[in-house]
Amino acid sequence: MGARLGPGQVLLRALPPQRAQGPGGYPMSAGVIYWLRNDLRLHDNPALLLAARRASEQGGWLLPVCLHDPVQQLETRWGFARMGAHRRAFLDQALQDLGRQLAGLGSGLLQLHGSPAMVLPELARRLGARRLVCEAIAAPEELAEVQALRAAGLQVETVWQSSLIDPADLPFAPEAVPDTFTTFRQKLERAGVLEALPRPAPAALSPLPAAFPATAATLAGALRPLEGEASALGDWLASIAARPDMHSPAVDPRSSFPYAEARCHGGERAALAHLAQYCARGLPHSYKDTRNGLAGLDYSSKFSPWLATGALSPRQAMAAIRAFEAERGANDSSYWLWFELLWRDHFRWMSRKHGRRLYGARGLSERPLPAHNARGFERWTEGRTGDALVDAGMRELSATGYLSNRLRQNVASYLVHDLGGDWRAGAAWFESQLIDYDCCSNQGNWLYIAGRGTDPRGGRRFNTNKQAQDYDRDGAYRRLWGRP
Repeated sequence: MGARLGPGQVLLRALPPQRAQGPGGYPMSAGVIYWLRNDLRLHDNPALLLAARRASEQGGWLLPVCLHDPVQQLETRWGFARMGAHRRAFLDQALQDLGRQLAGLGSGLLQLHGSPAMVLPELARRLGARRLVCEAIAAPEELAEVQALRAAGLQVETVWQSSLIDPADLPFAPEAVPDTFTTFRQKLERAGVLEALPRPAPAALSPLPAAFPATAATLAGALRPLEGEASALGDWLASIAARPDMHSPAVDPRSSFPYAEARCHGGERAALAHLAQYCARGLPHSYKDTRNGLAGLDYSSKFSPWLATGALSPRQAMAAIRAFEAERGANDSSYWLWFELLWRDHFRWMSRKHGRRLYGARGLSERPLPAHNARGFERWTEGRTGDALVDAGMRELSATGYLSNRLRQNVASYLVHDLGGDWRAGAAWFESQLIDYDCCSNQGNWLYIAGRGTDPRGGRRFNTNKQAQDYDRDGAYRRLWGRP
């Protein structure tokens, strides 16, 4: 009996694999490695669909792989790891959920420890494969990773899929994207450009390589190779297998995004459930009125943690908002969700346009090199500056891995403009701490505050006393986080 498909789903069938001898005597079969990056989902994942199609076309296998690069645990020049405990725990949740979903499609998720440039070419060699598909990410390190894979002889296909607007729909060439957000938004709206529609999730996937039997796809989606003739491969994989962090930090009960709870779990299924309940409760109609809140789950959309890992597609999020507007009507608040997702898009286009310049000390400006107030930076990270609002925000960030957008602007401004700190140190601290860290948005927002990006006003300085009066008039937030 044939598989029953849901609306818009496609069943991908694979032909029997063709076998030959690969380099070094390893067995060769027609197969595709799908390298997961910031796209930890099944829905609206064109890169996964392309990888599945390539595997099906050549009658071969498909192997989903995620790498845990040790560079993320190296100490930054500022004295802390690039990826902190909260980010690691939230990422592990997303991968756990994705592995289980892949197992349900007859596949699984191979998690390995090592750099892409070292691990992926060797994995391909041992499997006798040449083709790899992955998401395109317009950031210097991510671009360099793909270049290294191509230099190693892999046929790499990248797919741009993390933006709301498809590149083909832009009313200008990507390299000619306006530098200011307002101009960018106005040109899109005048041209009537809308977000791309999300793609359906696959209903089935091509089989795993022969070295991974069907029984290897356990309920957790973790892959284990066969023994015997594949023991060399198995030994090698065992030596670099990534092991989940068993010491996840306890989330503070004061958290505005308690990812230890099922409703805020890092996986795709929790993301889609959150999106559905957000719309069902009518919250898109109040977003603009509540988005500057400081505490609680409902004051903003809370899409960003799942958007950051790719457990939620921005196009899927916007499709849900459009369906909500069609049923209940549009207003300024539902429009503002589009507005905020466009900001996220703009940071991506700026990264694609300006590249490494965004990561230099001067950014896009000609301003003097930033100074670094090491002692002030230490007090800032520990929430000991003496400014009650800033200290409360920094304590929340360290304790939970999350912070409201309003407070992110305040604490960033305080570091740069009040403490005379280096904006790059602040950006690095956010990278380490935030569960919703996104390289393009993080870099763009810090450049915006420091006056080294494309903002025509040349930086934003926030008066934290006035901000406290405007957004925490009764002092509830400062009392909530008045202690670590």
